[in-house]
Amino acid sequence: MVNATIDVIDRGGLECDLNYLIEGNTLGSRDEPNLDTNYDEIPVFNLVIDHPEGTILWDTGNHKDALNGHWPEGLKQAFYPHDVRERSLVDDLGVAGYDIEDIDYVFQTHLHLDHAGGLHHFDGTDTPVFVHEEELKFAYYSTKTDEGSSAYILGDFDHDLNWQEIHQNRETHFEDVEFVHLPGHTPGLTGTVIYLDGAGTLAFTGDEIYQTENYEDETPLGAGLLWSHRHWFDSLQKLKEIGRKHDATVVYGHDPDQFETIREGWS
Repeated sequence: MVNATIDVIDRGGLECDLNYLIEGNTLGSRDEPNLDTNYDEIPVFNLVIDHPEGTILWDTGNHKDALNGHWPEGLKQAFYPHDVRERSLVDDLGVAGYDIEDIDYVFQTHLHLDHAGGLHHFDGTDTPVFVHEEELKFAYYSTKTDEGSSAYILGDFDHDLNWQEIHQNRETHFEDVEFVHLPGHTPGLTGTVIYLDGAGTLAFTGDEIYQTENYEDETPLGAGLLWSHRHWFDSLQKLKEIGRKHDATVVYGHDPDQFETIREGWS
């Protein structure tokens, strides 16, 4: 168990139809064919892991100009970042007592628009940026062709960055911090398992799991945000095995209720 602290960095919220997050969230029936859309706000957060080997920024959130032209109109309408103008990675880190210059490493669960929007702060620096090789390939494929996923924005990650590619299903680059490949939402999505002194094992799922229903009820993500149902289900079982084996606290990617319980982080 490593003696580290983890700060939760509130990066604001997205307003979206929960059908994106939970497959069949609102389905009609013969007697009730026209159920209302469940339109709600979901949290966006990053982590700062203050580890004996360095300070790790976990994801980088929305780009500060998401509503000023950085996001195309279709993505703004689907995942409206209503408070992004009032937030920036620099300011949100400052609330937790950190500067950009304090960050020694960056870890990206994946490169979708609400996770990679702050990478420009590390453009031209030597700061290592960890990401799975399959994620990097798929992000460029998606933005350079008409295939793949529409949730990537080239300007988020097409920078002079010190990429450190993750190649294996499980890799450890810091004591008791394990990067775990969890394909499904995207080909290269990667979560993080931290064996923390005091708090025990924490499994940060990223967007492999959006909300409680995805994990406990095994309800898949909405089809529009699911690269592979089969891979997603296999990754879910991998997470559940980690949870059972280590009695882990499993932290979801965008669950409003759970987010309220983790705001204070782990120290």
